[in-house]
Amino acid sequence: MKTPKRFIIVVALLLTGLQACRENALEVAPLEQLSSASFWKTEADVQSALAANYSFLKSGGAPVSLYWPTGWDALTDDAYAQYPWDAEITSISLNGPTPTTGGYVYNMYATSYRAIASINNLLANISKVSMDETNRKKYMAEASFLRAYFYFQLAQLYGNVVYITEPATDSFKQPRTSNTKDEVLTGINKDLDVAIASLPDAAYSDGHAVKGTAQAFKARVLLYQKQYAASAALSKAVVDGGKFKLSTSYSEVFYKPGQNNNPEILFSVKNLPPNSYPGIGIDLQLGSWESFQPTADLVSEYESKDGLPTASSPLYNPAAPYENRDPRLRMSIFVPGDGPSQGWNKYNGTQQTFQPFTNSNTTGFAIRKMLDPTISDPGYSTVSSQDLVLMRYAEVLLNYAEAENEASGPANAYAAVNQVRARVGMPALPTGLTQATMRDRIRHERRVELALEGFRYFDLRRWGIATQELNGFTVVPGNTTMKKKYYESRFDLWPIPQTEIDRNPGQKQNPGY
Repeated sequence: MKTPKRFIIVVALLLTGLQACRENALEVAPLEQLSSASFWKTEADVQSALAANYSFLKSGGAPVSLYWPTGWDALTDDAYAQYPWDAEITSISLNGPTPTTGGYVYNMYATSYRAIASINNLLANISKVSMDETNRKKYMAEASFLRAYFYFQLAQLYGNVVYITEPATDSFKQPRTSNTKDEVLTGINKDLDVAIASLPDAAYSDGHAVKGTAQAFKARVLLYQKQYAASAALSKAVVDGGKFKLSTSYSEVFYKPGQNNNPEILFSVKNLPPNSYPGIGIDLQLGSWESFQPTADLVSEYESKDGLPTASSPLYNPAAPYENRDPRLRMSIFVPGDGPSQGWNKYNGTQQTFQPFTNSNTTGFAIRKMLDPTISDPGYSTVSSQDLVLMRYAEVLLNYAEAENEASGPANAYAAVNQVRARVGMPALPTGLTQATMRDRIRHERRVELALEGFRYFDLRRWGIATQELNGFTVVPGNTTMKKKYYESRFDLWPIPQTEIDRNPGQKQNPGY
């Protein structure tokens, strides 16, 4: 039996500073909470509670947040996490013992339930506050969207977790009914229907979810459920709504000022200087420290500019392997020899060009996407202002293409994929693709368009190819001393944290743990 860890659950309100100590993720009621009479009085109170709910998107374990997208890619063949403080990632991605406590396995579970507790508290008390009914519905819709967001993370990782929609008491104990995701997904879709019905039909700008955010997210949920026709219809509704479009610049989606009122962004973790998120700035963490690094396998995925794989393209030159390639390669990844003119602004002290396998570099490549090109030689005091993009229009187009192809074949998928490719000057897909060959093309496009944004891990799992692609994957070709990536089919569901099994013996552990 494991001893439960104590942790701080922030279930109250950001602007009031209320905090409560708890022991376990499902012990969600604060020991000392403000009474309804003393807090839930004004619309400002509700707004503060809603801000607290959004704040959980920034939670999850310093210095790397669970919601820092690149951390998820480090579980795959796209990236590598090299430092000891990234052990929560490496412990479930490299060949070794499977953890049932600590790291992502525990923190993802606990953080999500803390968020859900805060959301349930708001939804249970909002009726007590006198306000305009239109605003009340909007706040409830935002909370419903966030609850769906956190429950979907839980469902994808742990399966049919305990589903709670009311504030829980200290004695709350509820067994899981099964390992399948169906019950939780039913609740998620209901919450998203509420959000779609009542969120404003507007562009995304201030960090608050809008109708298009909820539509696009439900399209993602349905895609993962293999409800392809319904998913395609919702993605098309976002497209037809006209509130979003591809940005003219691929790179500027990922840093300021290009992120401000960017028509491609549907949802993001907003960052307001003078504070950096998540604590240590992105430019230090990804730039100077190179905490996460792209793999050669990801680099090889990028086609030549003519749209052909490098193995068959006449444009590919082994003596200059990174020239005449899909422009997203150089927009996303630093390659050997890149200097200040490519954006490598004196990272690693005085180094003027990127040199593979020196200083902090392990894989031979470094991340460029999400780094601010105006920042030189970042340190602890550097303030990174980038918002972390969690949903964007390019994903909507690719979700639509995949759902259409799976539902009815490739005919309607072409335009969506070609729009994504045309934005960066890549040629259109060849005509005459079969459903199978279009599927391969869409999977390729997702990998390069959404590289290092946290999608690859979940894509490989839902496509059923994670074991094939990851188990035994070599991070650095030719390196015989580095551990290889590790994946087995039972990882399709992570273990319920041991602390929860100890606290609530009625919980059923997932198979294989």
